Amino acid sequence: MGETHPTSLGWTSWHDRLHRRLLMQPQLLPQGSSLLLAVSGGQDSMALLALLQDLAPLHGWDLNLWHGDHGWHDNSSRIAAELSSWCQKWQLSLQVDQAAPGEVPSEAKARQWRYERLEQRGRQAGADVVTGHTASDRAETMLLQLARGSDLAGLAALPSVRPLSPEGPRLRRPLLHLQRRDTLQICRDLALPIWEDPSNQSPEFARNRIRQEVLPVLEELHPGCSQRISDLAERVSQVRDSQTELSRMALKLLQTAAGLDRRGLGALSSASRRLLLAQWLQQQGVPALPASQLDELSRRDWKVVPPAVRPILPGAGNSAGKGRSWCCSSAQQSINRRGHQTRSTPAALQTDLGQATGRQMLLAFRHPHKTHRHADHQAGGWSTGGHLLQQHLKGGWRTADQHHRSR
Repeated sequence: MGETHPTSLGWTSWHDRLHRRLLMQPQLLPQGSSLLLAVSGGQDSMALLALLQDLAPLHGWDLNLWHGDHGWHDNSSRIAAELSSWCQKWQLSLQVDQAAPGEVPSEAKARQWRYERLEQRGRQAGADVVTGHTASDRAETMLLQLARGSDLAGLAALPSVRPLSPEGPRLRRPLLHLQRRDTLQICRDLALPIWEDPSNQSPEFARNRIRQEVLPVLEELHPGCSQRISDLAERVSQVRDSQTELSRMALKLLQTAAGLDRRGLGALSSASRRLLLAQWLQQQGVPALPASQLDELSRRDWKVVPPAVRPILPGAGNSAGKGRSWCCSSAQQSINRRGHQTRSTPAALQTDLGQATGRQMLLAFRHPHKTHRHADHQAGGWSTGGHLLQQHLKGGWRTADQHHRSR
């Protein structure tokens, strides 16, 4: 990065406000960090760039810039070129990634592509990623998640700091104390150029309608509500972090050689079981389950093993039903005993947690319209109505029959 600042107006109240915030909360942008700034050219990212560039000497940051060209509209390549030229003028090094035609056909795909590239570039640079998200963005996200019926994890919208990947760079959002109108004023005060993305005005995207139609009404009824909604999302994020820490401690007490102590789990409330199951399944590498499936699992009677479903433990045979460790999970599809895919509703779910190198998940599903009864498998010790699916956390998918034939 060059030493020339992109602004020439010196220290402003905006600089002072962010500087004091970082002194009070140094974990937002630790001093001496290498930072990769995501710069779209919009008002939020341009305000972020100007403020961090000016504050870098005080905090010892090494700043790098990145721009992603989604190719959504005809002017996207022009914006990338003009932004690159502007950065070059101010001796700022900008790295540009361009999506292939048709690679990002939707908002969700664009977001996925953007964060994958940022995670990759952050790893290469040994830097954490910084975005210009504001309190307005977080309020919009929380309202969308509420409307979709999200759980606590979804309501903890846009946390200040989160990992981009388990062992990769972290994503940092230092401007969550500002509103979108603030970043616009910063750009005006500092004479910064702004490149508008026309997709931000399109009513085809739900977020834009929240921004243009819903939040203005709420602000009229309750001025300042966007900031309060954003602050609530931050508190929810903190609650979720606390729950995660406590659930990890609780799981250590419930874990056995074969899995989880079902009687200990059954002594807890349904809400506590739901929290612990979600955390435990995540630890096993299972993709996040919908809230409805977690609710169904947590409501089960965990104090006894249902007569139609018995746990399968390696080499246990029919006596496995007497074991104390038993756990549940789910899957998005099922395969019946003949290998046909069907639409099914989770009815009974059980997990085989034998050797660490060969963890298997045996999942039983009951067809919503028909009920079948299969004879107990002598070697396997299971019986249930419906279709059986076995998921190997390491090694793909097999049917239950294949599992028993391989034993």
